[in-house]
Amino acid sequence: MKPPVFKYHDPSTLEEALVLLASLGDDAKVLAGGQSLMPLLNFRLARPAHLIDINGIAELRGVSPQADGLRLGAMVRQRELERSGLIAEACAPLSQAMPLIGHPQIRNRGTLGGSLAHADPAAELPAVMLAADARIVLQSTSGQRVIAADEFFLGELTTALRADELIVGVEVPRLPERTGTSVQEIAVRLGDFALAGVVCCVTLGSRGVVERARIVCFGIAARPMRMREAEALIVGQTPEEARLGEAGRLVSANVQPVEDMHASAAYRKRVCGVLAERALRSAVKRVAA
Repeated sequence: MKPPVFKYHDPSTLEEALVLLASLGDDAKVLAGGQSLMPLLNFRLARPAHLIDINGIAELRGVSPQADGLRLGAMVRQRELERSGLIAEACAPLSQAMPLIGHPQIRNRGTLGGSLAHADPAAELPAVMLAADARIVLQSTSGQRVIAADEFFLGELTTALRADELIVGVEVPRLPERTGTSVQEIAVRLGDFALAGVVCCVTLGSRGVVERARIVCFGIAARPMRMREAEALIVGQTPEEARLGEAGRLVSANVQPVEDMHASAAYRKRVCGVLAERALRSAVKRVAA
Protein backbone atom coordinates (compact mmCIF):
# COMPACT_ATOMS: atom_id res chain seq x y z
CA MET A 1 0.00 0.00 0.00
CA LYS A 2 1.38 3.35 -1.02
CA PRO A 3 -0.08 6.84 -0.71
CA PRO A 4 -1.03 8.80 -3.84
CA VAL A 5 1.31 11.44 -5.22
CA PHE A 6 1.13 14.77 -3.39
CA LYS A 7 3.20 17.92 -2.96
CA TYR A 8 4.75 18.18 0.52
CA HIS A 9 4.82 21.49 2.44
CA ASP A 10 6.77 22.01 5.66
CA PRO A 11 5.86 25.43 7.14
CA SER A 12 7.83 26.61 10.17
CA THR A 13 5.34 29.22 11.37
CA LEU A 14 1.59 29.32 11.95
CA GLU A 15 1.23 32.26 9.56
CA GLU A 16 2.92 30.30 6.78
CA ALA A 17 0.65 27.30 7.35
CA LEU A 18 -2.50 29.46 7.30
CA VAL A 19 -1.47 31.12 4.05
CA LEU A 20 -0.99 27.67 2.50
CA LEU A 21 -4.42 26.56 3.70
CA ALA A 22 -6.04 29.71 2.37
CA SER A 23 -4.51 29.23 -1.07
CA LEU A 24 -4.89 25.44 -1.38
CA GLY A 25 -8.26 24.90 0.34
CA ASP A 26 -9.86 21.50 -0.28
CA ASP A 27 -6.83 20.30 -2.26
CA ALA A 28 -4.77 20.10 0.96
CA LYS A 29 -4.65 17.89 4.04
CA VAL A 30 -2.93 18.81 7.29
CA LEU A 31 -0.45 16.34 8.78
CA ALA A 32 -0.24 16.44 12.58
CA GLY A 33 0.50 13.10 14.29
CA GLY A 34 -0.51 11.16 11.20
CA GLN A 35 -2.08 8.27 13.13
CA SER A 36 -5.36 8.66 11.23
CA LEU A 37 -4.26 10.43 8.05
CA MET A 38 -1.44 8.08 7.03
CA PRO A 39 -3.68 4.96 6.92
CA LEU A 40 -6.23 6.93 4.89
CA LEU A 41 -3.49 7.91 2.44
CA ASN A 42 -2.11 4.40 2.21
CA PHE A 43 -5.54 2.95 1.49
CA ARG A 44 -6.12 5.87 -0.91
CA LEU A 45 -9.28 6.84 0.92
CA ALA A 46 -7.79 10.35 0.96
CA ARG A 47 -6.13 11.76 -2.17
CA PRO A 48 -4.94 15.30 -1.40
CA ALA A 49 -2.86 17.13 -3.98
CA HIS A 50 -0.96 18.84 -1.14
CA LEU A 51 0.15 17.77 2.34
CA ILE A 52 0.86 20.49 4.93
CA ASP A 53 3.08 19.18 7.74
CA ILE A 54 2.59 21.30 10.89
CA ASN A 55 4.98 19.36 13.15
CA GLY A 56 7.61 22.10 12.92
CA ILE A 57 5.37 24.89 14.23
CA ALA A 58 6.42 25.63 17.82
CA GLU A 59 3.42 27.93 18.38
CA LEU A 60 1.09 24.93 18.35
CA ARG A 61 2.79 23.06 21.19
CA GLY A 62 2.62 23.34 24.96
CA VAL A 63 0.26 23.23 27.95
CA SER A 64 -0.32 26.65 29.55
CA PRO A 65 -2.24 27.50 32.75
CA GLN A 66 -4.94 30.16 32.44
CA ALA A 67 -7.03 31.97 35.03
CA ASP A 68 -9.94 29.56 34.62
CA GLY A 69 -8.19 26.41 33.37
CA LEU A 70 -5.70 25.34 30.73
CA ARG A 71 -4.80 26.24 27.17
CA LEU A 72 -3.64 23.15 25.25
CA GLY A 73 -1.77 23.53 21.98
CA ALA A 74 -3.15 21.57 19.05
CA MET A 75 0.17 19.77 18.57
CA VAL A 76 0.46 18.52 22.15
CA ARG A 77 1.19 14.79 21.91
CA GLN A 78 -1.26 12.44 23.57
CA ARG A 79 1.57 10.97 25.64
CA GLU A 80 2.22 14.43 27.10
CA LEU A 81 -1.45 14.77 27.97
CA GLU A 82 -1.25 11.41 29.72
CA ARG A 83 1.77 12.39 31.83
CA SER A 84 1.03 16.05 32.58
CA GLY A 85 0.46 16.89 36.25
CA LEU A 86 -1.27 20.12 35.25
CA ILE A 87 -3.85 18.20 33.24
CA ALA A 88 -4.37 15.57 35.95
CA GLU A 89 -5.11 18.34 38.45
CA ALA A 90 -7.28 20.60 36.26
CA CYS A 91 -9.02 18.12 33.95
CA ALA A 92 -8.82 14.59 35.33
CA PRO A 93 -10.97 12.89 32.65
CA LEU A 94 -8.41 13.89 30.03
CA SER A 95 -5.69 12.05 31.95
CA GLN A 96 -7.99 9.10 32.59
CA ALA A 97 -8.85 8.72 28.90
CA MET A 98 -5.28 8.69 27.60
CA PRO A 99 -4.31 5.09 28.47
CA LEU A 100 -7.40 3.90 26.55
CA ILE A 101 -6.20 5.45 23.28
CA GLY A 102 -4.38 2.91 21.13
CA HIS A 103 -0.95 1.93 22.44
CA PRO A 104 2.03 3.97 23.75
CA GLN A 105 3.61 4.09 20.29
CA ILE A 106 0.45 5.67 18.90
CA ARG A 107 0.15 8.15 21.77
CA ASN A 108 3.79 9.16 21.30
CA ARG A 109 2.86 10.53 17.86
CA GLY A 110 -0.86 11.24 18.05
CA THR A 111 -1.91 14.82 18.82
CA LEU A 112 -4.83 16.48 20.53
CA GLY A 113 -5.75 18.63 17.54
CA GLY A 114 -5.40 15.77 15.08
CA SER A 115 -7.86 13.59 16.99
CA LEU A 116 -10.38 16.41 17.34
CA ALA A 117 -10.17 17.35 13.66
CA HIS A 118 -10.59 13.71 12.60
CA ALA A 119 -13.70 13.39 14.84
CA ASP A 120 -13.96 9.62 14.91
CA PRO A 121 -17.21 8.72 16.73
CA ALA A 122 -15.40 6.04 18.76
CA ALA A 123 -12.54 8.33 19.82
CA GLU A 124 -12.17 9.28 23.47
CA LEU A 125 -10.87 12.84 23.09
CA PRO A 126 -13.97 14.40 21.46
CA ALA A 127 -16.14 12.91 24.23
CA VAL A 128 -13.82 14.25 26.93
CA MET A 129 -13.88 17.71 25.35
CA LEU A 130 -17.68 17.66 25.39
CA ALA A 131 -17.83 16.52 29.03
CA ALA A 132 -15.28 19.16 30.05
CA ASP A 133 -17.15 22.02 28.31
CA ALA A 134 -13.98 22.71 26.31
CA ARG A 135 -13.68 25.38 23.63
CA ILE A 136 -11.90 24.72 20.34
CA VAL A 137 -9.76 27.58 19.03
CA LEU A 138 -9.72 27.83 15.23
CA GLN A 139 -7.65 30.20 13.11
CA SER A 140 -7.39 31.25 9.49
CA THR A 141 -5.84 34.18 7.67
CA SER A 142 -9.12 36.02 8.33
CA GLY A 143 -8.80 35.74 12.10
CA GLN A 144 -9.59 33.51 15.04
CA ARG A 145 -12.81 32.06 16.36
CA VAL A 146 -13.60 29.99 19.43
CA ILE A 147 -16.33 27.37 19.27
CA ALA A 148 -17.80 25.18 22.02
CA ALA A 149 -17.12 21.47 21.73
CA ASP A 150 -20.86 20.82 21.62
CA GLU A 151 -21.05 22.85 18.40
CA PHE A 152 -17.76 21.69 16.90
CA PHE A 153 -18.54 17.98 16.39
CA LEU A 154 -21.25 17.74 13.73
CA GLY A 155 -21.25 14.09 12.69
CA GLU A 156 -19.10 11.13 11.72
CA LEU A 157 -15.66 12.49 10.72
CA THR A 158 -17.36 15.89 10.33
CA THR A 159 -16.68 19.09 12.28
CA ALA A 160 -17.27 22.83 12.03
CA LEU A 161 -13.66 23.27 10.88
CA ARG A 162 -13.51 25.13 7.56
CA ALA A 163 -11.14 24.26 4.73
CA ASP A 164 -8.99 27.33 5.39
CA GLU A 165 -8.90 26.89 9.18
CA LEU A 166 -6.54 25.13 11.54
CA ILE A 167 -7.16 24.00 15.10
CA VAL A 168 -4.55 25.97 17.03
CA GLY A 169 -5.55 25.12 20.59
CA VAL A 170 -8.15 24.02 23.09
CA GLU A 171 -9.33 25.93 26.16
CA VAL A 172 -10.28 23.58 28.97
CA PRO A 173 -12.03 25.09 32.02
CA ARG A 174 -10.83 23.94 35.42
CA LEU A 175 -13.28 21.48 36.94
CA PRO A 176 -15.06 22.74 40.08
CA GLU A 177 -13.90 21.69 43.54
CA ARG A 178 -15.33 18.37 44.79
CA THR A 179 -15.68 17.00 41.27
CA GLY A 180 -15.19 13.31 40.61
CA THR A 181 -14.63 11.97 37.11
CA SER A 182 -14.50 8.63 35.35
CA VAL A 183 -13.99 7.32 31.82
CA GLN A 184 -15.34 3.84 31.11
CA GLU A 185 -15.37 1.95 27.84
CA ILE A 186 -15.53 -1.53 26.40
CA ALA A 187 -13.44 -2.74 23.47
CA VAL A 188 -12.63 -6.12 21.98
CA ARG A 189 -8.97 -5.68 23.01
CA LEU A 190 -7.03 -3.05 24.90
CA GLY A 191 -6.12 -0.34 22.41
CA ASP A 192 -8.95 -1.11 19.98
CA PHE A 193 -11.63 1.43 19.18
CA ALA A 194 -14.38 1.49 21.80
CA LEU A 195 -17.58 -0.41 21.05
CA ALA A 196 -19.16 1.99 23.55
CA GLY A 197 -17.87 4.39 26.17
CA VAL A 198 -18.96 6.94 28.76
CA VAL A 199 -17.30 10.01 30.30
CA CYS A 200 -18.77 11.27 33.58
CA CYS A 201 -18.10 14.35 35.73
CA VAL A 202 -20.01 14.76 39.00
CA THR A 203 -19.70 17.75 41.36
CA LEU A 204 -20.98 17.40 44.91
CA GLY A 205 -21.93 20.27 47.21
CA SER A 206 -20.92 20.50 50.86
CA ARG A 207 -24.07 18.63 51.87
CA GLY A 208 -23.42 15.77 49.47
CA VAL A 209 -25.98 16.87 46.88
CA VAL A 210 -25.07 16.72 43.18
CA GLU A 211 -24.61 20.30 41.95
CA ARG A 212 -23.39 19.55 38.43
CA ALA A 213 -23.21 16.48 36.20
CA ARG A 214 -21.94 15.60 32.76
CA ILE A 215 -22.63 12.22 31.14
CA VAL A 216 -21.30 11.80 27.61
CA CYS A 217 -21.57 8.62 25.54
CA PHE A 218 -19.28 7.82 22.61
CA GLY A 219 -18.81 5.01 20.13
CA ILE A 220 -22.57 4.66 19.67
CA ALA A 221 -23.55 7.38 17.20
CA ALA A 222 -22.08 9.72 14.61
CA ARG A 223 -20.77 12.04 17.33
CA PRO A 224 -20.39 12.05 21.14
CA MET A 225 -23.72 12.64 22.85
CA ARG A 226 -24.59 14.31 26.16
CA MET A 227 -27.22 12.46 28.17
CA ARG A 228 -29.02 15.53 29.48
CA GLU A 229 -32.06 13.73 30.90
CA ALA A 230 -29.87 11.43 32.96
CA GLU A 231 -27.85 14.44 34.14
CA ALA A 232 -31.02 16.25 35.22
CA LEU A 233 -32.18 13.14 37.11
CA ILE A 234 -29.27 13.29 39.56
CA VAL A 235 -28.63 17.07 39.82
CA GLY A 236 -30.11 18.39 43.07
CA GLN A 237 -30.22 14.88 44.54
CA THR A 238 -27.93 12.83 46.74
CA PRO A 239 -26.00 10.24 44.72
CA GLU A 240 -27.57 7.14 46.20
CA GLU A 241 -26.87 3.78 44.56
CA ALA A 242 -30.47 3.35 43.45
CA ARG A 243 -30.57 6.81 41.85
CA LEU A 244 -27.30 6.21 39.96
CA GLY A 245 -28.70 2.91 38.72
CA GLU A 246 -31.82 4.71 37.54
CA ALA A 247 -29.63 7.23 35.68
CA GLY A 248 -27.82 4.35 33.97
CA ARG A 249 -31.13 2.83 32.87
CA LEU A 250 -32.25 6.22 31.55
CA VAL A 251 -29.06 6.46 29.48
CA SER A 252 -29.76 3.03 28.04
CA ALA A 253 -33.35 4.01 27.22
CA ASN A 254 -32.36 7.27 25.50
CA VAL A 255 -29.45 6.21 23.30
CA GLN A 256 -30.08 5.10 19.73
CA PRO A 257 -26.85 3.25 18.89
CA VAL A 258 -25.57 2.32 15.47
CA GLU A 259 -25.17 -1.33 14.50
CA ASP A 260 -22.17 -2.72 12.66
CA MET A 261 -20.09 -5.87 12.25
CA HIS A 262 -18.53 -5.38 15.70
CA ALA A 263 -21.66 -5.05 17.85
CA SER A 264 -25.42 -4.94 17.55
CA ALA A 265 -27.44 -1.86 18.44
CA ALA A 266 -29.13 -3.76 21.28
CA TYR A 267 -25.75 -4.69 22.76
CA ARG A 268 -24.48 -1.12 22.64
CA LYS A 269 -27.74 0.14 24.13
CA ARG A 270 -27.43 -2.19 27.11
CA VAL A 271 -23.70 -1.57 27.57
CA CYS A 272 -24.10 2.23 27.57
CA GLY A 273 -26.39 2.04 30.59
CA VAL A 274 -24.05 -0.29 32.45
CA LEU A 275 -21.01 1.88 31.70
CA ALA A 276 -22.88 5.06 32.71
CA GLU A 277 -23.86 3.58 36.07
CA ARG A 278 -20.32 2.30 36.60
CA ALA A 279 -18.80 5.67 35.68
CA LEU A 280 -21.19 7.59 37.94
CA ARG A 281 -20.37 5.38 40.91
CA SER A 282 -16.66 5.70 40.26
CA ALA A 283 -16.90 9.50 39.94
CA VAL A 284 -18.80 9.81 43.24
CA LYS A 285 -16.25 7.61 45.02
CA ARG A 286 -13.43 9.83 43.72
CA VAL A 287 -15.03 12.85 45.40
CA ALA A 288 -15.09 10.99 48.70
CA ALA A 289 -11.47 9.95 48.23
